[in-house]
Amino acid sequence: MIKVLLADDHEIVRLGLRSVLEAAEDIEVVGEAATAEAAVSVVQAGGIDVVLMDLRFGAGIEGTRVMGGAEATAQIRSSMEHPPKVLVVTNYDTDADILGAIEAGAVGYLLKDAPPTELVAAVRSAADGDSALSPIVADRLMTRVRTPRTSLTPRELEVLKLVAGGASNREIGQELMLSEATVKSHLVHIYDKLGVRSRTSAVAAAREQGVL
Repeated sequence: MIKVLLADDHEIVRLGLRSVLEAAEDIEVVGEAATAEAAVSVVQAGGIDVVLMDLRFGAGIEGTRVMGGAEATAQIRSSMEHPPKVLVVTNYDTDADILGAIEAGAVGYLLKDAPPTELVAAVRSAADGDSALSPIVADRLMTRVRTPRTSLTPRELEVLKLVAGGASNREIGQELMLSEATVKSHLVHIYDKLGVRSRTSAVAAAREQGVL
């Protein structure tokens, strides 16, 4: 039996996922979490095989930063000797979101409009340790591989400008309301596009090319 945790801040989404998954004889939903922090806590208590993780959670308490799904995934992966598999199920399908989740350690990435059969198959694949990508996501990744170097996105340019100003990943995250994992993901893309391997080289290359 595959034991699943649902991590999403919308109860109706969790109810829908539960309904689909529990129709399968080999899958059991053993817990739910409305925040990424709660998901990490439940997972660390043990007994979970697969986590269905949303990428973005609610606003939370005013003045506090809310952990995102990619950051929670990275924390789960780094804090446990035998972590469960994380399958991202979200509405967000930008390159930065997809790559950020995969780099954080997610084994799969589905959009919430995926057919029920695709969701069940993805949970089974994740439990076996295989990757599970929706066709749209797989196509995006293949396109990315074929044409890795393109112009910087507006968000990447914002990150690079802050890097040029001497900001740390944490400071950039606070300024742009991003998790550190997402900032790191943006930096990976920036390095790739500029053909460099460090922050200093990225800034120098961007200035040389007239990007900054």
